[in-house]
Amino acid sequence: MYEYAIAWDWMNFAVRWLHVITGIAWIGSSFYFVALDLGLRQRPDLPAGAHGEEWQVHGGGFYHIQKYLVAPEQMPEHLTWFKWESYATWLSGFAMLCIVYYAGADLYLIDPHVLDVSRPVAIAISLASIFGGWIVYDAICKSPLGRNDTQLMVLLYFVLVGMAWGYTQLFTGRAAFLHLGAFTATIMSANVFMIIIPNQKKVVADLIAGKVPDPALGKQAKQRSTHNNYLTLPVLFLMLSNHYPLAFGTKYNWIIASLVFLMGVTIRHWFNTRHARKGEPTWTWLVTAILFVIIMWLSTVPRILSGEGAQEKVSAIQQPFISAAAFPKVKDAILGRCSMCHAKEPGWEGIIVPPKGVVLETDSEIAAHAREIYLQAGRSHAMPPANVSGITDEERRLLASWYETTVQGGTVQ
Repeated sequence: MYEYAIAWDWMNFAVRWLHVITGIAWIGSSFYFVALDLGLRQRPDLPAGAHGEEWQVHGGGFYHIQKYLVAPEQMPEHLTWFKWESYATWLSGFAMLCIVYYAGADLYLIDPHVLDVSRPVAIAISLASIFGGWIVYDAICKSPLGRNDTQLMVLLYFVLVGMAWGYTQLFTGRAAFLHLGAFTATIMSANVFMIIIPNQKKVVADLIAGKVPDPALGKQAKQRSTHNNYLTLPVLFLMLSNHYPLAFGTKYNWIIASLVFLMGVTIRHWFNTRHARKGEPTWTWLVTAILFVIIMWLSTVPRILSGEGAQEKVSAIQQPFISAAAFPKVKDAILGRCSMCHAKEPGWEGIIVPPKGVVLETDSEIAAHAREIYLQAGRSHAMPPANVSGITDEERRLLASWYETTVQGGTVQ
């Protein structure tokens, strides 16, 4: 059974690697086409229906690109569709959600001091919020409010702020940020799957049938593509945040997440304006820097630690690890070799919050992270970094034996 933990961790790594690869492909192509679209130039002798053109040089060759707002007069023999980058990114991301947060719900998803629910209920809330978010977003875009792009963007921002606060009332801080990212990324990928690609297929079908395509299809797709453009950078921040507890593990984490969406707008506004050859609005970088400083300040405000002053709860999964005969020795090793960093108030110079928000001080905290302790300090030498605390080989064997014997249903001697 303990080898299952190793296999599971490698699967986690493989899916995470895939997610990064597909995300790079999707974001790269998305940003490229936004820059291309904004940089198009008009000239009098463009072909009928062509909106603009662009000459580019890359890899030792020249590229001549023309854009048609609706479609060319005749259907080309070959079309390259940009869709699987989005689909693969979402599918691999959802797989990561299942592997880390659903399979590890008791540790990573549920905080009983925030909302004490069972694993199935927490997962149901997660799924309902992610998929329900797309339904609400799509309805708003298709409503009369969607006719005014600026008004729509402001309304959607407040929806995101509401979700940022809401998630912190349901899950752990880490899961709240991840879910806000998944909520937003689902909207982005669904825009591609439900609106942009279907509308383009309708245009192609009309061309083949000899009909004139509806310009509204392209306008709708353009609106959703613009939303994706401004949401990309905040999603990246939220997905990376699980490595930085100063972002997700503080009292005002939902405000931090809300400000991140504003930074996404200011950064993309600079790039979009520059690509459109309308100048370089350097003020956006000043605003971005100010927002980031505010985020840094918010992260230093004394946080409310989950369970502070409350009775420690021990789950059925944690109890066998605590009941193991070797647990007192294991606890001594953890407190002696790990707690200088993994404490509510770390004592190691330069560390002001526990790495990844992992605290290893109480019995339940140590038991809750038994698998991570086993993988990073028992079966490997990943922790402590550079073995700064001097953990011995005997102590590593003790940690490994404690985990392996417990998951096999025995007792550690």
